Amino acid sequence: MTAAAPVLRVEGLAKSYGGVRALDGVSFEVQAGELLALIGPNGAGKSTCFNVVNGQIRPDAGTVRLAGRDITGRAPRAIARLGVGRTFQIAAVFVSLTVLANVETAILASRGRSFGLWRPQDGQARDEALALLEQTGLAARAEHAAAGLAYGDVKRLELAIALAGSPRLLLMDEPTAGMGAHERLALIGLVQRLAAARGLAVLFTEHSMDVVFGHADRVLVLARGRVIADGSAEAVRADPQVRAVYLGRSGTEGRT
Repeated sequence: MTAAAPVLRVEGLAKSYGGVRALDGVSFEVQAGELLALIGPNGAGKSTCFNVVNGQIRPDAGTVRLAGRDITGRAPRAIARLGVGRTFQIAAVFVSLTVLANVETAILASRGRSFGLWRPQDGQARDEALALLEQTGLAARAEHAAAGLAYGDVKRLELAIALAGSPRLLLMDEPTAGMGAHERLALIGLVQRLAAARGLAVLFTEHSMDVVFGHADRVLVLARGRVIADGSAEAVRADPQVRAVYLGRSGTEGRT
């Protein structure tokens, strides 16, 4: 049987700022249902790589393909319409709306409609929003104001919003930043289950090594704009070069 094509294929990405090479020939793939963690020390090129994939930065060279389609250099909104969802390090939700309305708005926006044009008899968006809230553990808070949510629930709401357009690829920038140990492991465990159930490819950056090594299917390590390791959590943790530039002798993060 022919292997399934990757959801995301990045080939030869390069980006320079003056004399500094932020990305230098970066290549990797993410398959459906897979969680790929992108890690590395400060200045490694993680944010640049992430933002090139999302369309916020245009690379000097290289390509980004989504399910075989070249999306290199497209605007973030166009990329989102093609099937890419994103969450941010600082969660972004509409605090003036209810939890349910936040997700309904995202569903309608993914279809080129606005919440102001929505009518109650158009119940499909509401049903889909309720289903997403059920999947993300927020169904009981559907009618609550988003402004009153605890931080962990805000991150779950942001995840539901990112899934509103039924993306093929989910980009998560520091998804557990600011969360306690129990909350962050619960959130990434939820993402892992949703990815498996939906066949969703997930690329995420993360500084919490318990999240990375406990839940990522693969780990990609950047240093000075280059890939220095790409493999299972166990293989990457044991890699001498990774331990030298990023991990301490105990195999935990040496710097953030």
